[in-house]
Amino acid sequence: MTSPTRTPTPADLRKRRRLPANYALKRSAHAVSLTTGRLTAAGRMLPGFLIVGAQRCGTTSLYRALAQHPLVLKPVLRKGVHYFDVAYHRGPAWYQAHFPLRTTAARLRRRYGHRPLAFESSPYYLFHPLATPRIAWDLPGVKLIVLVRDPVERAYSAHAHELARGFEREPSFERAVQMEEERLAGEAERLCAAPHSISHAHRHHAYLARGRYAEQLSRLELLVGRDRVLVLDSHRFFADPEATFDRVLAFLGLPHLGPPPSSTGTTPAPGRTPCARVCADASPSTSSHGTNCSSPTSARSRHGAADHLPPACRVEGKGRDVHVNGDRGRDDKRS
Repeated sequence: MTSPTRTPTPADLRKRRRLPANYALKRSAHAVSLTTGRLTAAGRMLPGFLIVGAQRCGTTSLYRALAQHPLVLKPVLRKGVHYFDVAYHRGPAWYQAHFPLRTTAARLRRRYGHRPLAFESSPYYLFHPLATPRIAWDLPGVKLIVLVRDPVERAYSAHAHELARGFEREPSFERAVQMEEERLAGEAERLCAAPHSISHAHRHHAYLARGRYAEQLSRLELLVGRDRVLVLDSHRFFADPEATFDRVLAFLGLPHLGPPPSSTGTTPAPGRTPCARVCADASPSTSSHGTNCSSPTSARSRHGAADHLPPACRVEGKGRDVHVNGDRGRDDKRS
């Protein structure tokens, strides 16, 4: 007797449409590569820096730009390993299996006369309540890079992203924002109480909460230290990628080798959001960070994402990268 077939949900159908023809082959190759990596984990690198967020703020573009540098080594399997948020139970050998061999790093060091750095990019690290303490404990000395963006634009972009991936079933952005408080109620506490648990809502439905940068950056400052965190405004990154790339290399202590990357990807476009209503429905902790609700574009140009940082992290003037140590960096505008 055959068991009844479950009726596929719209999310199931969207996921099926996204699967490429060689999906099974790629999965098998990935499994073989990971098994090999675990067997050789002791001879592999650990990351010297991480891109930890924020989601929908240009992390993929920065990842691609940095991966072109000959002394920056990306993971061998995927851009984001997501070990410190959703895969911590797999253990350090599993994590180390994702990075290049130390022999590769030694060869590059002999060639260029400088120590290479491995890295990965997992934007959920910034928001997950346990990721930062785990990083601080397991990777002492690691440096962290954070990109920030106008919170309303980020929220609108995140909703469209989650909807397209099948992780969101509410098509209305306004309605999804109204549902957020109820969806996220108690989720952070539950993650802390059950450290190996996963919260779908916390990861995929935190549209406003992920834009409360001050709370998340304060946690980084407390556990990692100001001198090991670099915060970048994503709009400045896309407007002047060469200057931002210079700042990142200086932060990482890497030399310039060849021309900077010619392309960083697609510029995040301002979201066409019902901004006034979204901001009115936002919690006080969101609106008190200085968001201008007249329009997303004016919020970015008049205040900038840097206005959503703690006082110790801010610098004067829009369009500058922000270093969490509170020192004013050089103006990225060319004289």
